[in-house]
This record gives sequence, structure tokens and C-alpha cells, in this order.
Amino acid sequence: MKSRLIAGVAAVVLALVGAMLVFGYAQAADTRAVQGLDPVAALVVQEEVPAGTTVEELTPFLETKLLPSNAVAEGAVKDLSSSGGLVTDVDLLPGEQLLAERLVDPATTSAAAAVDVPPGLQEISFSLEPQRVVGGKIAPGDSIGIFVSMTEGGLEDAPEERTTQLVLHQILVTSVQRAPLDVAAADPAADPAEAARAEAEALPTGSLMLTVAVDDVQATKIAFGSEFGTLWLSKEPLDATRSVPPITLQDKDLYR
Repeated sequence: MKSRLIAGVAAVVLALVGAMLVFGYAQAADTRAVQGLDPVAALVVQEEVPAGTTVEELTPFLETKLLPSNAVAEGAVKDLSSSGGLVTDVDLLPGEQLLAERLVDPATTSAAAAVDVPPGLQEISFSLEPQRVVGGKIAPGDSIGIFVSMTEGGLEDAPEERTTQLVLHQILVTSVQRAPLDVAAADPAADPAEAARAEAEALPTGSLMLTVAVDDVQATKIAFGSEFGTLWLSKEPLDATRSVPPITLQDKDLYR
């Protein structure tokens, strides 16, 4: 009885030792195979990462792995030292390599642009310079006021007058498209946090394309103002005071 028990225990121990040896050999074989194919370090996602996650929050979700050079995707990120201030543009899934194209400026991320259009409304787009868009600091989800200026024809009783009028209140912005900020990097090895601060303080350049959700009457006013006049925007939150300011005329109101 004892001899059978001892024999059984010995068999189990031998099986475990054999399994460990096979596993160790397989791991070593994988390492040898990678070393024979010019291994390259790359960041690989270990857990699902939601879109909009900052680079500073990414580290716990990533692992640096040695991969055969022919298995490393173009644009694979090797480290995050030069990516400060960026965020993930899409959800990242376990097992995929982190690509540079997945990291974007927060202002241009797809997640930031995902604003639903309220039922019954339509979207219309227009392009403006940054100074007409609160210095470029309008983001999807904001509500804006829209002013229309006309060199003539803005007032029925005095069509020759130059006019400015606040024509729309608290309009929902659904999308903002802009060119990336052109911030020269004086030192490629500069602190990422310092580079991000410099980018945040840089003046916006180029035009911004805004898309807003409006009804058909409001869309007509925006189209008319863009076509025959000029637009200016204010950032007008939903709790801002609303009134009906009169049309501003150069001679009668501007210098009063």
C-alpha cells in the first residue's frame, strides 16, 4: 500500500518537473528566436485603454516587449518621453502595439469631437480665423453666440449703414477642426511637460472649421451671414444672461 502511494507521488512530482522543463525550454526558444531576428523594443497594450486617456495615465496599461523587427508596426512607440500632453485618439485593445498616430493633441481627438446632434436639428459648418472664435478656445459641446456684421443692407430703414447684430444665442458646437499648432522644438531632448506648456501657450494659427447644430431657420441665417457678411463668435454658456441687444450702428451707437 505504501509503495503504491510513494510511486504515485513520485509520478506526480516527475510530471510537474517535466512540465516546468518543457515550459522553460519553450520560453528560452522564444527568446532565442527573437534574438535571431533583430529584436526591437515596442510598447504593447496590456489592458483596454479608453479614448481620451492622457499619456501620463498610460504607463500602467503598457509593457515594453522585445519583438522581431519584421513584426514591429510602422510608427510603433518605443517610449513615452516625447509624448507629454497628448491623449489617445481611439480605444486601445490588449495585445496591440502603441502607435504614434494613436496619440494626438487633446483638441483634435476624435473622442472630443463626439457630440450627438439633438433630435430635429441639422448641422452646418463654417470657417473662421482664431480671433473670431474666442482665440480658438471653442470645443465640441460648447455653446456659442453668433454675431453677423454687414457693410450694407443690414438695416431696412438705413441700408447704407454698417451694422453688427447678435443673431443667434447659445448654439451647440458639435465639431471643431483645426490645423496642429506649429510649435518649434528648440531642443529635441526638452522636458515633455515644458514642451506641452509651450504648445498650450502658443497662439493658434490658420482657420478653424466649426460645425454647429441648428434648426433650418438658424442654418439659413448662418449661411447668409457667411456668404454676404462676416461672423464673430462668443462663448455663451447655457447659464449666461440672455437679452435682445439692438443692432449696433457705427454713427449712432459705437461712439456713444
